[in-house]
Amino acid sequence: MKNKFLIITMLFLTLFTLTACKSYKPENTDAKKFKDEYESLNGTKRQKDSKIIRSINISENNPMIYKEAKDIVKMINNKETFVVYFGFADCPWCRSVIPTLIDVANDLELDTIYYVDVKQIRDTITIDENNELITSEKGTDDYYELIKLLDNVLSDYTIKDNDGNSVSAQEKRIYAPNIVSVVDGEAKVLESGISDKQTDGYMELTDEMIEETYKKFKCSIECVIENKNICSSKASC
Repeated sequence: MKNKFLIITMLFLTLFTLTACKSYKPENTDAKKFKDEYESLNGTKRQKDSKIIRSINISENNPMIYKEAKDIVKMINNKETFVVYFGFADCPWCRSVIPTLIDVANDLELDTIYYVDVKQIRDTITIDENNELITSEKGTDDYYELIKLLDNVLSDYTIKDNDGNSVSAQEKRIYAPNIVSVVDGEAKVLESGISDKQTDGYMELTDEMIEETYKKFKCSIECVIENKNICSSKASC
């Protein structure tokens, strides 16, 4: 009787285990999340300008790890060495370069690029009818802290006034895409990867443009993973 009870118990546990394993679905990795996020917009219409979003293929073997701005601030303060990509999924310029960035990372065996959705954290400054600067959307505290920490590689925030002239917003800006190489907590190189021949975020990319993007990213990433001393100058790339 005891043996019969033991056998029944074992059969029950076996069936329970098989059922649990069958229904169990592993959590999505960051790589899959990134792929799904970017590819889900392929061929759709962008809300901001009603243009058709570029269709791209993201490798399943991509190095993207999602982080918040506060995480990057902490890593910089901890004197860490890493590469961080600031962008967002429907950014036309980002979609022009991100597949190539992933190719470079895989070729150089860089297994981690941190990804911060900058659209969710930064401020927006506009010009009113009197050409006065208006902060229509304030950035997060962590965004402004990043501006301070990355100041040496960031560009000025400029916008067009009503006469078409560029006006300084009197602060720096994290644009998209911005790929920053950080060595021992210091920002060394910022690279957008955008080809000098690309004049529009939606234009068709030529092989020459893609090759130029590849070289730009290869230079900025190699400065982190191969020789930290060249990071202060891109002349040797």
